[in-house]
Amino acid sequence: MALQCGIVGLPNVGKSTLFNCLSSAKAQAQNFPFCTIEPNVGVITVPDHRLNKLVDMCQPRSVVPATVEIVDIAGLVKGASRGEGLGNKFLANIRETDAIIHVLRCFDNDNVVHVDGTVDPVRDKEIIDYELQLKDLETVEARIAKTQKAAQTGGDKIAKMQYGVLSRFKEALDGGQPARTVKFDTPDEERYAKELFLLTNKPVLYVCNVDEASAAAGNAYVEAVREAIKGEDADLLVVAADTESQIAELDTYEERQEFLAEIGLEESGVARLIRAAYSLLDLQTYFTAGPDEVRAWTFVRGTKAPQAAGIIHTDFEKGFIRAEVIKYDDYVNLGGEQGVKEAGRLGVEGKEYVVQDGDIMHFRFNV
Repeated sequence: MALQCGIVGLPNVGKSTLFNCLSSAKAQAQNFPFCTIEPNVGVITVPDHRLNKLVDMCQPRSVVPATVEIVDIAGLVKGASRGEGLGNKFLANIRETDAIIHVLRCFDNDNVVHVDGTVDPVRDKEIIDYELQLKDLETVEARIAKTQKAAQTGGDKIAKMQYGVLSRFKEALDGGQPARTVKFDTPDEERYAKELFLLTNKPVLYVCNVDEASAAAGNAYVEAVREAIKGEDADLLVVAADTESQIAELDTYEERQEFLAEIGLEESGVARLIRAAYSLLDLQTYFTAGPDEVRAWTFVRGTKAPQAAGIIHTDFEKGFIRAEVIKYDDYVNLGGEQGVKEAGRLGVEGKEYVVQDGDIMHFRFNV
């Protein structure tokens, strides 16, 4: 199953408007809570100038870009951890995603009702943080109850390690900090921490939804959020969702670029958000390129060559012999594969090679 980013936030902060900009799958976007009840899933193309350049050079018969899956999840309210509103469904849907895009309302508009009456993105953030942390604390305390005795009275080293991980998570959560702020020293601890599937241990990107006038430089609400997330190991992106929806309706690339220039942007917020989501999932891209097809293949950072080959076909991994690797810059600067070979820049790599973002790969295998 593909890795997914979930878009979360309070009702009426612009989640579904943003999702509609990202995906051709149209979620409802109305001015009332719980409009999005079932999670909407969009498979979204990742903008990549490198793919465009390879297409220009190879003139292939087909092109396949990289994609990322985005899920629009129902809005949360206070008490979600106790099942209030659509809380149970909301939390279950978040648990199934691999990373979180947390949308915060950073604009004033009397025509768009705020579920709490006033605009305060830091308060909104804390509401969702609190509900997720409560659910994680419930999970951690239940696990502690199961492992504490074996860890403290017996010689079970695994139980002792697990109890240590759980105790550190409990300390952070009791202090109002997300689980992702806890760092571990050993691979075993890190592995067990991931196996807990804590909601606040997922990587998060905060998206400040602003008005058109604030699209380029942000505003006071954005700065308040930036201050609030210091030390949280999370990034922040400024997007004007309503403006992005207007841009998406324009017919030509030239019209869209002209609109962006008028509001002080070189690139749409949607393009930046898609790439940020891809990075948030720790995904990278390698390419295969030729006259038949130019294709972007998605892999998780740190993947070795045989496993990268297996993304194309399982036989490639089973019978892996070697990988012929061209660096993207070499491919472009030396005029393609033939120029790379003539310059002696073609790399031949074995099973331990860690694939790098932008590599152009050709796999040799025998089954």
